[in-house]
Amino acid sequence: MTNRALQRQIFAGCRELGLDTDTRRDLQLVATGKDSLSDMSEAEMHKVVAALKERGWRPSAGAKGRRPAANRADVRFCHVMWRLLHEKGAVKASGAKGLNAFIRARFEKKWGSVPIDIDTMQDWSEIADIVDALKAMCLRNGIEVRR
Repeated sequence: MTNRALQRQIFAGCRELGLDTDTRRDLQLVATGKDSLSDMSEAEMHKVVAALKERGWRPSAGAKGRRPAANRADVRFCHVMWRLLHEKGAVKASGAKGLNAFIRARFEKKWGSVPIDIDTMQDWSEIADIVDALKAMCLRNGIEVRR
């Protein structure tokens, strides 16, 4: 982890614990003997993070629990439209799991078989079919999409 990332983590931990600047500097001084993050090495910043954890702070998962973005822009567009449809209440199942279920239900007979995950799709004509179907659903539900 870079020094800048560690600094952000320390600031986030202090914010979540409700520590003001003076209290943060006191904590840093006790943990490392230095009150300024810019004077600390990476190992010293890890000591500050450990001190925050001792006070009860638990770092959130953040983006670690997220699914990585699809490689293809048209597939990412499908994910965006699916999210918009879910937010509007037009579809019940959210996320990639719901989108993949929709694709299986809608296109399995037409294509003969469908991939397990939309993010692995490479055939542009099949992806175009999905985009068209999702655009039509968005239009029916009053969701404006441009592309």
